[in-house]
Amino acid sequence: MTEKHLRSPEETTVVVAMSGGVDSSVAAALMVERGYNVIGVMMRLWTEVRAGVESTNKCCSLESVSDARQVADQLGIPFYLINVEDPFKRNVVDYFIAGYSRGWTPNPCLACNRHIRFDYLLNYARRLGADYLATGHYARVRRQLDGTVHLLRAVDAHKDQSYVLSVMGQAELQDVLFPVGDYPKAQVREMAAARGLPIASKHDSMDLCFVADDDYRRFLRDWAADAMQPGPIMDRRGKVYGEHQGLPAYTIGQRKGLGINGAGQAMYVLELDTKHNTLVIGGAEELGRTSLIAQDVNWTLGRPVAPGTHVHCMIRYTAQPVPCTLHPREDGRVEVRFQEPLRDIAPGQGAVFYDGDLSLGGGVIAR
Repeated sequence: MTEKHLRSPEETTVVVAMSGGVDSSVAAALMVERGYNVIGVMMRLWTEVRAGVESTNKCCSLESVSDARQVADQLGIPFYLINVEDPFKRNVVDYFIAGYSRGWTPNPCLACNRHIRFDYLLNYARRLGADYLATGHYARVRRQLDGTVHLLRAVDAHKDQSYVLSVMGQAELQDVLFPVGDYPKAQVREMAAARGLPIASKHDSMDLCFVADDDYRRFLRDWAADAMQPGPIMDRRGKVYGEHQGLPAYTIGQRKGLGINGAGQAMYVLELDTKHNTLVIGGAEELGRTSLIAQDVNWTLGRPVAPGTHVHCMIRYTAQPVPCTLHPREDGRVEVRFQEPLRDIAPGQGAVFYDGDLSLGGGVIAR
């Protein structure tokens, strides 16, 4: 371990990323109780402005800022609100729009963690002189005797967020802490109530934080109008079943809401053909794929695995890990081969690799 990791808490400064929610508030409380010098920081993020609709990002609404500030005051720690609207818009919102415009189903949380929380905010914490950035994510870090830091799944499997944290390498993992990852969510709420924190019963935020009305299809019609043009719905044989309302409104594997007639069987989205503005559909037997290619691959341990390594892979945040083998390529991409066909491999989503509870990293599904 490094000298920093051997310091006492009294000699260590921790910036806690606060959101006004239960998890980050308990994370801050735990850091204070363990004797660290704690600073609370909240980010003001971009959100769209719409007439008649609240134009505050859900992650930093006025209520959330007030809640975070109240918790910080109760804990006796400094609290700063910093403006991150421009980098958030460039790296997260524009990425989201561009991904859907090219027929992908992007995960903005992966982009946010890669570019905002564990780049912009982590570097801000370092400039403040902090030794660590702590967040309320459900995951664990374990420091090895050789200095390597392992990113592990949370104790609470239902709340585990290691999937969206797979964008970090050793340079970031050396400087982060996840205080609530060792506890089940229910216990974290109990801990908040036991400490008299005002947010103990506050609901979790689940929607896209920057979409004012939670309707991402409406958001894309406003912000990616060129990509949201109607076009044909057809099968691979060229039979037309109707008209789609813009390719970004659909995702691979989708069955409901297609608005088709005369199929005679359940039909699924097979492909978003942006070149011809065509929504390609077919039966369940046409849906499965036994491999994918991931790009922008990050390895949490700082190095790729050997070709043919047997691991498990999650192809989206809510998916179950499935067995596969990894085959790194010279161009930095990785081919992932599965034992059984998977029906909902969607370009733009993350493919994240695990060895048991250990996150090995992951990449963005390219095809």
